[in-house]
Amino acid sequence: MNFIKESADKNPIVDTVFAIVRKANAAKETFGAENVIDATLGSLYDEEGNLVAMKSVFSSFDEVTPKQKAGYAAGFLGNSDFRTLCTQWTVGGTNLASSVVATPGGTGAVSLGIGEFLETGETVVIPDIAWTSYAIMAQDKQLKAVKYSMFDENDSFNLADIKEKVNSLKGKQNRIVLVVNDPCHNPTGYTMSDSEWKELISFLNEVGETTPCIILNDIAYIDYSYNLAASRDYMKSFEAMGENVMAVIAMSCSKTLTSYGMRCGAAVIVAKSAESVRQAEIVFEKSARAIWSNVNNGAMHNFCNIMRNHYDEFMAEKAEYIKLLKERSDIFKTEAAACNLPLYPYTEGFFITIKVDNAVKEAYHNALMDNNIFTVQVDKGIRVAVCSLPVSKAKGLAKKMKDILDTVTA
Repeated sequence: MNFIKESADKNPIVDTVFAIVRKANAAKETFGAENVIDATLGSLYDEEGNLVAMKSVFSSFDEVTPKQKAGYAAGFLGNSDFRTLCTQWTVGGTNLASSVVATPGGTGAVSLGIGEFLETGETVVIPDIAWTSYAIMAQDKQLKAVKYSMFDENDSFNLADIKEKVNSLKGKQNRIVLVVNDPCHNPTGYTMSDSEWKELISFLNEVGETTPCIILNDIAYIDYSYNLAASRDYMKSFEAMGENVMAVIAMSCSKTLTSYGMRCGAAVIVAKSAESVRQAEIVFEKSARAIWSNVNNGAMHNFCNIMRNHYDEFMAEKAEYIKLLKERSDIFKTEAAACNLPLYPYTEGFFITIKVDNAVKEAYHNALMDNNIFTVQVDKGIRVAVCSLPVSKAKGLAKKMKDILDTVTA
């Protein structure tokens, strides 16, 4: 007897992360943690191997009252002060119309952006090297997905392929949704230049003349940019969006505040027309009511408390972890260049990805594990989570990985 609807995807989720985490933990039990390199989980860890829970964040959370933690949010859109502060935190002052819908983590915002604009059977445009949940969400919403190549043969950001994939849908469906995970792309760590963003917006304006376009900008890791003061400068290009282009910015308190399990984020909607923003707000609110109803009230209050009363303390503490991330990534990137370990272009962020042909990727991944090096497979590569890699273990790792790659490809 089959109880599941025929249109559902009944194939089990391929666990690309937590299955490897379990293997890494088993290796630590067998060989000792000091003899295992665990670069799997995409969360921030300190040099002693502890999950970072920023003092400024959780001392602030202690000031949130039990009633606030226990209570419902003020509405399905989220608390009004949270929504206002999210706008300021994400886009600052803007001439565009905007609105915020609170979501359970950045994931909730991405899900709304993928699911609420396209009709059943239409196609969303996503990166080929990407967080696997984009494709899973598309399937769940009964959508198709077409992938654009992140990089061309010269390792330059492949705007040409984005244009090709978007143009292939122009006039063939009611709207186009394009997913761009930037800055601090997961999993390559690439950040687009301002000029690349300007060219992309200009192109979408042209497409929008016949087919309205929505750009879903996943900014989960933006607050760990190595040039934090300029991390939002590219959003100025949104000011040039035409009437038929909208941006939905998926913001993650989970990542920003190292409060992954508290599940709080926001979908920040921006467009030229207030009416267009309101239309998106309405359908987002209905979807929120139908799926999660209320976002973590305590987490929203905590975000507001940090922004109002602990901002300097929080920013100073976060700056130390950004400095640590940069130290780790600089070591790995420099040593990779020295030994010719092929990497995708890396600018900043939690992850670096080794360029590996899919034909040998699994064999290479298994060989790494045989040598107690635990990473995550992604399309066309192996992801190294420098966010969880102590400096001591970052040193010499690139050479070890290159030697193993040479063995596999010999």
